[in-house]
Parts: sequence; structure tokens; C-alpha cells
Amino acid sequence: MSKVLVIGSGIAGLIAAVEASREHEVTLITKSILAESNTHYAQGGIAAVMSSDDSVREHVADTLSAGAGLSWPTAVEILCQDGPARIKDLIDFGVAFDRENGELARGLEAAHSHPRILHAGGDATGVGISDALVAKARATVNDIREHTLVVDLVLENGRISGATLLDSTGQETIEADYVILASGGAGNLYRHTTNPSVTTGDGVALGLRAGAILADLEFYQFHPTALAVPGSFLISEAVRGEGAVLINNAGERFMQKVHPAAELAPRDVVARASQAEMLRQGGQPVLLDATALGSDFLNKRFPTISAVCRSYGLDWARNPIPVTPAAHYWMGGIATDIWGRSSVPGLFAVGEVACTGAHGANRLASNSLLESVVFSHRAISVLGDAWPESPQIERWKETGPLAELTIGAANHQVTPSSQVVDRVELQTLMWDSVGLARTGSDLLAAVNKLQTWVPAPEEHRAFTDWEDANLLLLAEAVTSAALAREESRGAHYRLDFEEIIPSMARPITVRRRA
Repeated sequence: MSKVLVIGSGIAGLIAAVEASREHEVTLITKSILAESNTHYAQGGIAAVMSSDDSVREHVADTLSAGAGLSWPTAVEILCQDGPARIKDLIDFGVAFDRENGELARGLEAAHSHPRILHAGGDATGVGISDALVAKARATVNDIREHTLVVDLVLENGRISGATLLDSTGQETIEADYVILASGGAGNLYRHTTNPSVTTGDGVALGLRAGAILADLEFYQFHPTALAVPGSFLISEAVRGEGAVLINNAGERFMQKVHPAAELAPRDVVARASQAEMLRQGGQPVLLDATALGSDFLNKRFPTISAVCRSYGLDWARNPIPVTPAAHYWMGGIATDIWGRSSVPGLFAVGEVACTGAHGANRLASNSLLESVVFSHRAISVLGDAWPESPQIERWKETGPLAELTIGAANHQVTPSSQVVDRVELQTLMWDSVGLARTGSDLLAAVNKLQTWVPAPEEHRAFTDWEDANLLLLAEAVTSAALAREESRGAHYRLDFEEIIPSMARPITVRRRA
């Protein structure tokens, strides 16, 4: 029996903890409560082939197409092939997916060739999944620690041996044979994000400091439709899948001129088109018009969104609502093999914290929850196996050698001109210079600015100071990767390289400077 430390309580972490607890001693760590995660707030659903009029082959093709030539085909095939079995697991865990006439109800989202998106409670899919898995975890995992932050990983002879934790009583170091990072993305790098406040990239930063290889950090997906109010509440892509359209302040649809699929084009296309339209109208939000769907349908199909709109005094059944792009999902992260293993022995990464290669340069809608459950299950299945000398060797053979990039944020030297990083300033810099549209000059200026900031001294850090230190480290990594990729591809858009290059480009990886 191995000691397994799982960090994070979204779908990836909960699946990992529940599955690992069958045969191993598991400690589950989350820095808030178990239910606080990106999973909990997911509206759109989970994609999988669950009907005879669809096929795994077509799901693979759709995923590869959205990935803009950078998806790892092996990972994509596993994602789509294993999906149906993992959906059945979720049903066994108590997730009550919506049904029509006794069959699983299936919705359509952008860039999918078939309706294959499963929902629970209409637009409350994440709540349905999170509630079921939290209940299962509480019943099966003996050691659950909430309101606890992992501040660093501990290594011995180059292998994971434990982690240092921080809670209200102070710091504690615990031993572990394996650490499974499942702590989600880093939406709080940006001023506008659909992510909850806990998503500060802690897991990716932990991996980087431990020496893990990171990949594809420049690819950050911006959701096209966040409600243009404080908090950037997500308006699910499923709303457009049901027929809602985007219009400008003159009441004109603009996506039809941009892409044949109009509002159902890939997310990066819709987000950039919306931003361009906003710039043309002086920065004012664009509008999402769902009025044709009617009040009864909207209240039944999207009860959560309807309630949030009402709380802001908006009646989306009668009037279009203001929306803006917002940081939503990180395709990059800790590079893994098809079993979730990183380049550091004993360190797994699953869910948004990982870069499996399945999403490439642009994630296909509703594939993220599926990726979490598929690769978490696979990671647990190899616990106790010998760690390969180079877990990424298969991927490197298929895509060619990966370029390496060193960053220095972890080694900033305090000088008289140094300034302790301010989160709002960092988020504003990232939004303005490393957001939907980028240029080499802006990215270089952002790197230089980031290197003038330092984290708060460790001996005086509270939770938020540790988070800010992680955000600073990752901001330089993302910006440096974006500067190095001199092309536009998927979610990475360079105004100085506007023509998207169709040929295969090697992913850019990041190592911490020695």
C-alpha cells in the first residue's frame, strides 16, 4: 500500500482520490472546501459518444480539428475511446445526467459534428458532478484536509517524497510515495475570468519549482461569453448551441461574416471576433440575444443562468444581455504521458493542471471534464508501477524534439527598485499584453515588467501571498512562451503573425532556470 497525496478537489482530484483509496492510503488536500472548484461551476457539460448515431472516430476528428494541428493524436484517441466507460462510472457514482424519453439527453456545442454533450440539471452539470463525487470522497477517503495550501513539494534524490502544507496552525511536512496534482488552472492570471478565486495556478507552479517540464503554456482559452458584470459569470456555450446569437450595439449579427459556423465556430474565433467588435464600438460589450428561445425554455434549460441574470436586473428572455470574453481554460500545464506521469518520478498531473496533449492549441468544448475523469482513472491504474526513465518519450517521438525555454521568475533578486507583486496590477498587465491578441513588443515589455516584481518574503506569507508568488512565476512563463511562439495558432493569436500557419509546429516547453 502506497501513500498517495492528492492535491485539488475538482473532478480530477475527486476521481483520483476515490479510485486510489480502494488500494492505497490517500490524503486529499484542498485549499478551500471540497466543493469549491472549476468543476462545481461548469455549465456546458461533458462530451462523450453515448449514442449509435455518433462515433468515437468523429469525436476524435472534431477534437483534432479544434486543436489546430498541435493535439497529440494518441492522447486524443484515448480521451474519446475511454469516454463512454468513464461516463458510466460517473453514473455509478450517482451523477444524474439529464434524460429525454429515458435516454441520455445530448446537446450540441461549437465545433462538434454531433450532439454529444451531456448535462445534469440543465446548466448545473458541474454542481451535479461535484456533489456526487464529494459525497463519494467523504465516504471513502479517510484523510481529507480542507482550507489547506500546499506550498511546496519535497524531493529526495530527484523523486517525490512528500509535500509541505500550510493551514491555520502553521506549516507541516508530510510524506508521500506519490503526489497527484489536480489543482486546476490559473484563470486569476487575468483581469476577467470565469474561474473562481481559488484558481491561481498553484499546481503548475509547484510542478515547475520541483523541476517538472511544462508545455504549451501560451495557449490560454478565452470564453467568448461571460456576463459583462462584476465576477464575469459564465454564459454557457450551450446557449449558443440552442440558437442564441451574438449582435453588436446596432443589433447586427457579426459572426456570420467571420466564420461559416457563425456563433458555433471554435471558441478562439468567436472570442477574437467579439473583442474586435467591442473595439469597434468603443470598448462596449457585445450582446447575446437569446430572446427567440422564450422564457419557458430558458428557465427550464438554463435555470442557473436565468437566476443570475435576474439578480443583475436582466431579463434575457426579453432583452439581449451584455457579454465579454474572459479567461476560461488553460491548454498548457505540466507535460504528462498518457498515464498522467510527469517528468519528475512520483509526480502525476491530471485535469487542467496537466498538459496531456489532447487539447492542442485550442480545447474542444466540453472535453475538459472528460479529460479529467479519463486520465485520472488511468493515473491510478499505474500507481506502484516502475516509473519510466522519460515518460514523455512517446510524445517526443511523434511530435519531434521540443524546444526548451528557461525562465527566471523563481530566481528574482531583490533590488532597491524591486516591488512586491500586486495581483491587480499583474492581472491588468496580463489582460492587456498577454490576452486574446498579442504582439512581440507588448510581450517583451510584459516580461521586462514582470521581472521588476518580486513575491513577498516567505517568512511573512499568508495564503494570498503564496498564491501571488505562484501567479508571478506563471505569468512570466506564459508570457515567455507566447513571445517564443512566432505564429498565430488556436488560442495563441499574434497581431504581428496574423496568418495562421497550417503545418505542424512543435509545442514549446518550459523549464525552471537552474
